Amino acid sequence: MGLIQSVDPGSLADQAGLRPGDDLIAINGHTLRDVIDAQFYAADEVLTLRFVRAGATHEVTVRRAFGQALGIQFVHPTFDIDIRRCNNLCPFCFVLQNAPRMRRTLYIKDDDYRYSFLFGHFVTLTNLNEEDWARIAEQRLSPLYVSVHATDLETRRRCLRNPHAPDIMAQLRWLADHGITTHTQLVITPGLNDGPRMEESVRQLATLYPHVMSVSVVPVGLTRHHKYGYRPHTPAEALATLERVEAWQAEYRGTFGVGFVYATDEWYLLAGRPLPAKRAYDGLALQANGLGMVRDFLDEWRRVKRNELPMIRRAHALFQAASLVTGTLFASTLTSAARAFSRLTGIPLRVFPIVNERLGETITVAGLLCGQDVIRQLRDADLCGDLVILPRLMFDHPDGVALDDVSPADIARALNKTVALADCMGDVLDALLGNSKLLYAPAADMPAVTPMQAGGWAVEKYL
Repeated sequence: MGLIQSVDPGSLADQAGLRPGDDLIAINGHTLRDVIDAQFYAADEVLTLRFVRAGATHEVTVRRAFGQALGIQFVHPTFDIDIRRCNNLCPFCFVLQNAPRMRRTLYIKDDDYRYSFLFGHFVTLTNLNEEDWARIAEQRLSPLYVSVHATDLETRRRCLRNPHAPDIMAQLRWLADHGITTHTQLVITPGLNDGPRMEESVRQLATLYPHVMSVSVVPVGLTRHHKYGYRPHTPAEALATLERVEAWQAEYRGTFGVGFVYATDEWYLLAGRPLPAKRAYDGLALQANGLGMVRDFLDEWRRVKRNELPMIRRAHALFQAASLVTGTLFASTLTSAARAFSRLTGIPLRVFPIVNERLGETITVAGLLCGQDVIRQLRDADLCGDLVILPRLMFDHPDGVALDDVSPADIARALNKTVALADCMGDVLDALLGNSKLLYAPAADMPAVTPMQAGGWAVEKYL
């Protein structure tokens, strides 16, 4: 049953008399398993909606105008609440290398094709049954986002630590034959699936273009709790990978008209290379996989610098100086922007790169910082001003907490400083001017607005 969270005013569901708290159980006689079913079966012209209210079952029939949406937001996108679990044991799986004694849901391995379709989560396709495949084809669940890692069967089985993993190329061909497109990723681990195996994977995936729309090349992330003897990439390896990807892109632009293979941002930051221009991403929206996030930051910063900063001076600011927090990988990029911001406005900004002590120094991205690491490293630091600006991605969770359950308000109280959350330099400017909706004063309650964005990384919101 689909528990209704809200009904859009004036929508078809509103006209049918549905209310928050009702359970929608069927449309035109089709029992609903999830929001995908609700969307699929609500495409007919006449809809008979069966729902439960206060323990009693009701039916109502309504006529749907062309293009009219049902207008329902459900509490959970999967009505059984749970998600499909992963049956692999990848040596680079973040869940398997998580720190001990963290919240229970951080140890749940999700691998649900429905969330791939709905939210762009990457899945392995190793846990599907015949009914799942039939449903994908019938309801045209496209695009799907697939973790390939290697097209060679034995190499892929080593990557997944699953001796029964099926042939991914056969699965992708089946999807292509049924009109389903895919975005794929290769998480590259030195000594496992790099070098010739990476080349082989890219070449074989390219044979399925345009049904395979893209290949994201992602560097492996290994925490201090990793147990299988692998290591992160060196800057020299990152540079070599970028050169290989750029050679493939030049080739595929000549044959496909697009780059097809894309290196995620971490390669460029690790190698010290400039990020490509926005056009190099061919309009793909893969930022959640680390592809183009830094370019978006830089382009937004260019617009803010050109259009907003000329009118801003220190006297306009509510906060006269601020400390910017980030992970070690992004620190040099943010420092460059902060220096230019200070030079143009007279508002001092200082960047503080936080070492990830809980997960290990090899975890360098801002979104995986822990609140206690921030508190420990800033408590005795010479902070700049009375405002500490943290990456919003740290708190991309339904409860607005970091991986270690520390909230922005907790950090504000521990540091006795006002805390703001930001994604970009425009957010930094809003925070300095007092216009941010995500400001946390040390003595104030947390604001009602959640820092989490729709489709954020925290699968826990669905559990």
